[in-house]
Amino acid sequence: MKALTKLLLLALTTAFFNFTPGQILAQDDADTAYIFETVVEIPVTTVKDQHRSGTCWSFAGISFVEAEVLRVTGKVTDLSEMFIVRNAYSVKGLKYVRMHGSSNFGPGGQGHDVINVMAEYGIAPESVYAGLEIGEDKHNHGELDAVLQGFLDAVIKKRAGKLSPKWFEAYNAILDIYLGPIPASFEDDGNVVNPITYAESLEIKLDDYIEITSYSCYPYFEAVNLEIPDNWSDDVYYNLPLGYMMEVINYALEEGYTICWDGDVSDRGFSHRNGIAILPEKKVESLSGTERERWEKLTSTEKGKELYVFEKPGEEKDVDEAMRQEHFDNYTSTDDHLMHLTGIMEDQHGTRYYVTKNSWDDDSNDKGGYLYMSASYVKLNTVAVMIHKDAVPEKIAEKLGL
Repeated sequence: MKALTKLLLLALTTAFFNFTPGQILAQDDADTAYIFETVVEIPVTTVKDQHRSGTCWSFAGISFVEAEVLRVTGKVTDLSEMFIVRNAYSVKGLKYVRMHGSSNFGPGGQGHDVINVMAEYGIAPESVYAGLEIGEDKHNHGELDAVLQGFLDAVIKKRAGKLSPKWFEAYNAILDIYLGPIPASFEDDGNVVNPITYAESLEIKLDDYIEITSYSCYPYFEAVNLEIPDNWSDDVYYNLPLGYMMEVINYALEEGYTICWDGDVSDRGFSHRNGIAILPEKKVESLSGTERERWEKLTSTEKGKELYVFEKPGEEKDVDEAMRQEHFDNYTSTDDHLMHLTGIMEDQHGTRYYVTKNSWDDDSNDKGGYLYMSASYVKLNTVAVMIHKDAVPEKIAEKLGL
């Protein structure tokens, strides 16, 4: 009996001293800090920097196009975001004047603007058209945006009794000064090409891209004119129930298609610095009596501090169509930013996150300029997505007539 006791004590002592602090920390981390596992990782191009310009739509759209070229041809490209911006501004300014100033004018846009410009005007590499003409190393459009707005507002006042036939030429001259003239031709791999022929050489079919949204104020499974300011071109989006939209997002990524994402990042749960976007909620019914009592005594500020901690997983809100519609109607979810969804991660509790490529430079956080948006965050704050039509599951594609 004494021998057995000694053996037991020896085993316990050995186990204790072999259980290192690192193992204890690892167990503690499993209960606290985020631990992510890669589910889907799609090859894409490098993170860029929109800097002080309202051109996230062009950066997200071009990143998406570059990923499509990579998927289709295997070629790595570096396309010009400012080529798209320059041409879009020209078209947008013309519409603003024709609409007597009643249409939306500003630096914002949508993913389809990238596709529309490429279809009409082509594209150029970044090395050919960088859009940096005013002595800056990075994009800074504060003055440009103000000058363009002021010029167009002066034009529509028709102080000479009618519009000058030269106003549009003068407007484009401003764009040329700030962003650079559009190149008529340039060299690519030893061949002289123009923007149209260069776009064709990328081997993607621009008609194959569609946009999807999900709001109950529009008929489902129909193409609708999404009423958001940056849809200045009045393009149409396919409107799906929330569950179907999320099915499309998941299917697309799982099948190797990236997604151009348009949504809201003003939500308190969005933290690019921490590389996380979440929609936290404390489910009171799951708390014990003392925990519930303590929680209910906290102020709104104190509750917020406990909820919005970007260091460990927690409970998140259950999002439904009614919640989405309410946030759309009361302006708490708006189309204020576009980014690029490039993969899927899961945390240690099985919660899904979407790997998101931002355009705030690769040194903007410790994830190389990426962040992970939780499924709940995406459900609530997605305004629209742009995808290849083949990235839509067959049963949904049939309902949409694709």
